[in-house]
Amino acid sequence: MAIDRSVVEKVAALARIALTPEEVERFTGQLQVVMGAVERLKDVDTKDVSPSASVLPVRNVMREDEVRPGLAADEVFANAPKGGRDGEFFRVQQVLEERP
Repeated sequence: MAIDRSVVEKVAALARIALTPEEVERFTGQLQVVMGAVERLKDVDTKDVSPSASVLPVRNVMREDEVRPGLAADEVFANAPKGGRDGEFFRVQQVLEERP
C-alpha cells in the first residue's frame, strides 16, 4: 500500500487529530518505512510456524485466596478531599445530567 499525504490526512481526520503540514510530512515518511517493513514479511516462509498469541511461554500464576483484614473506615477516608465524607460514604461532584 502506498502511503502519501492524502492517506495520512484521512487517517488523522478519522482519528480527529489535527496535524500541522510538517507533521503530515514526517508521518508520511515514517509510515512508508513501517509499511515497507510489513511488506517484507510477505517473503517470510511461515508454513511450518504454528499460530500463537505470544512467542514467550505462557503460564498461569495462581495463588490461594487468603482472607485478610480490610482497611478501617478512617484509613479509607484519610485520602478523601476535605469535606469529601458524608457519613460512611464519599461525597463526589454530580456528574450526571438531567434528561428531558
